[in-house]
Amino acid sequence: MPSIYDSTVYLTYTANMTITVKSLAVSVLTVLTAFAFCAPCAEAASGVSKGFVMPTAPSPSAKPNPKLPRLGRDKHGMPLYHPAQLNRVVRTTAYTHTESDHIGYGPRNAIGTSLKYTEQVRSAAADWSVYPLGTRFKIKGQPYIYVIDDYGSALVGTGTIDIYQPSHELMHKWGRRVVEIQIIQWGSSQLSMRTLQGRTGYRHCAKMQAALQQQDRHRNTAKR
Repeated sequence: MPSIYDSTVYLTYTANMTITVKSLAVSVLTVLTAFAFCAPCAEAASGVSKGFVMPTAPSPSAKPNPKLPRLGRDKHGMPLYHPAQLNRVVRTTAYTHTESDHIGYGPRNAIGTSLKYTEQVRSAAADWSVYPLGTRFKIKGQPYIYVIDDYGSALVGTGTIDIYQPSHELMHKWGRRVVEIQIIQWGSSQLSMRTLQGRTGYRHCAKMQAALQQQDRHRNTAKR
């Protein structure tokens, strides 16, 4: 026959087991709740957060049109497109206004106005002899319109477009991407040249100015 001691031990063991099971259930519920609330965090980390819509893959039709004159490739091996082709595959990079080579200008572009980053319009930089000042384009898969209102020394002589991002986090998230763009409206070569006139003391500005002037002479000759 069991003693009072044995009964006490049994009851204590049973009570402890009940508490342990309850504690385990509470812990599991806590983890599941935390996971549910953190789902938006995981979504943001994957790049689907507001302000960062992933581009979609370029289509084969965006390759250089064989019926148009071939213009070769730039130093990154990317094709240079004839202006008549509006859909094209381009190499893109990203920059922000707090980088060391841009911090002196603050959040302003090459024409002195604010860099744009809205749900409708965003700023981008390029070689103005390839994409003149004011050129507007869309990136396949994104809802935004980008406008070329900036330039950068590393872009000159290439077809690369530098996409403005307002923070280092978004800049690194964009990284380096090959995307398909569609030119909505070409910018003004004349406005580009006028803007660069007083800046030819800078090597990259002088190169863009010279390339734009050569294009202008070619156009004038072709009209004759």
